[in-house]
Amino acid sequence: MERPKLILAGGSGFLGRHLARHFTQLGYAVVVLGRTARPGVVRWNGRTVGPWAAELEGAAVLINLAGKSVDCRYHAVNRYAIVRSRTDSTRILGEAVAACVTPPAVWLNASTATIYQDTREAQPANTETHGLLGRNFSETVAQRWEAEFNLAPVPATRRVALRAAIVLGTDGGALPVMAQLARFGLCTPQGSGQQCISWLHIADFCRAVEFLVARPDLEGAFNLCAPAPLSNHAFMALLDQHYRPRWHLPQPQWLLEIGAFLLGTETELILKSRKVIPDRLLSAGFRFRFSDCPTALADLLPRLT
Repeated sequence: MERPKLILAGGSGFLGRHLARHFTQLGYAVVVLGRTARPGVVRWNGRTVGPWAAELEGAAVLINLAGKSVDCRYHAVNRYAIVRSRTDSTRILGEAVAACVTPPAVWLNASTATIYQDTREAQPANTETHGLLGRNFSETVAQRWEAEFNLAPVPATRRVALRAAIVLGTDGGALPVMAQLARFGLCTPQGSGQQCISWLHIADFCRAVEFLVARPDLEGAFNLCAPAPLSNHAFMALLDQHYRPRWHLPQPQWLLEIGAFLLGTETELILKSRKVIPDRLLSAGFRFRFSDCPTALADLLPRLT
């Protein structure tokens, strides 16, 4: 029997590698669309329709993760690239799907939990139904991204927007960097430490995507995060408990601003308060393996030591 095909656009990074492995183990034939052709990867530029579009014909699943990393300075050139890399790739995939005789049954497009406004501990958490959308750069990027996705003329294809929080894993994302810094005493609260962190174990990220693929009754935006956000202060305390460094270095906001400038990034990535709940996933019956952060870090941190 022929294996169902899954197309993974922009799938060469941390999340894409895990999804490719996960769905291959489930029996899918995974085809990655990437910038450089190699075995298992079909070349595309994310801007124009090309020979790669033939791969979508008859595919069971399309997942789009394409987009320039936000781990950079938000000057004009990078802002333009961040927006266009997301909207252009989504638009061109929509054109390619619309041209298919047998289009993919489901299209899952990356989005971000950063779409919601800065939400502090005392405020209600953001759900898909009652979340408050923000108006700053990162938040409007997410809204433009989802708008492009929703405008795609693909009536025969179910659409799901993945509003993913910070995904924790051992081979990519933020956790390896934070763990390395924690070993040297940078496991103190960042800034005030009162900002909320919404997070998700990489295993549950893959399982949630699998769950959404398998449920033809589910469409629209879904928050991909564990059901228990925590404060930055509490998260850093968990790192401190694990690594127990000999000294502790303070991380006031002014010092973080200097560090972000030297490293070519933005403090928003760690200082914005993201308080998000996966209300629709829970209502649909999804069950997390790692529903609280202490359990998730207990699984991941020993493999980073």
